[in-house]
Amino acid sequence: MSDLVTKVDEVRRRVDEARGRGLRIGLVPTMGALHTGHLRLMRECRSRAGFVVASIFVNPTQFGPTEDFTKYPRTLDQDRLACETAGVDLVFAPEPEEIYPNGPNSSFVEVPALSGILEGATRLGHFRGVATVVLKLFEIVRADVAVFGQKDYQQQLLIRRMVDDLRVPIEIVSMATVREPDGLAMSSRNRYLSPGERQSATCLVKALSAAKELVGRGERDASRIRQILAETVESVPGVKLDYAEVADSRTLARLERLESGCDAVALLAAWVGTTRLIDNAILTE
Repeated sequence: MSDLVTKVDEVRRRVDEARGRGLRIGLVPTMGALHTGHLRLMRECRSRAGFVVASIFVNPTQFGPTEDFTKYPRTLDQDRLACETAGVDLVFAPEPEEIYPNGPNSSFVEVPALSGILEGATRLGHFRGVATVVLKLFEIVRADVAVFGQKDYQQQLLIRRMVDDLRVPIEIVSMATVREPDGLAMSSRNRYLSPGERQSATCLVKALSAAKELVGRGERDASRIRQILAETVESVPGVKLDYAEVADSRTLARLERLESGCDAVALLAAWVGTTRLIDNAILTE
């Protein structure tokens, strides 16, 4: 089983030992409740680094007051076993006071250009919590490379911007979304879905597929693409659309047309019963 560490000083000691052996350091930040998508990130990190750290930390500062922080699944023993199979050397599972020694609001990081739209508009303060905890993990582990998944598209874009703005010396790698056989994006929150909700949730990937097909047939009007996204999701009983957007894949600026040379991404968020899910797809490459 991968070694478990809960203290910052011990993580740094173990990382310094590995670096002293000439090993490249890799990091995969997670909130636990690991699934196949997480393990693929860890295996990719393993291919790029000789010593891999996976953090398992349910970060309180990225949850809103009405969100699922208290019920978010915590499965540390199973997660450690999964990390072992993926080649992780060290699991860092701190308590909140280890990450926030002076309280959660003592210091924080914001990326304004990407924090107030889409997920940020719905989940106020979410990306401040994400940026802050990720920068803390970067400082604790001092990794050479960190791997993230594209299911949280806005998050990985925001982290790239933060790293560029603050000149953090780390390589950011983004991996394609891992999906279930029926196309549903793998997520720790999928376990909240009832069997019926689980089937209804596939409307998100169906909507994205419909949008990609529309673009493939030559549609360039972004409002028409947004309409297809919304109609596909809203046609399913028990599913409530939060947003359906077509944006520049590098800045998330809202697009009106998919001009030649434009890189566009479709982004969705919806409530399936009481569970909020997100998904996305690149429309032009």
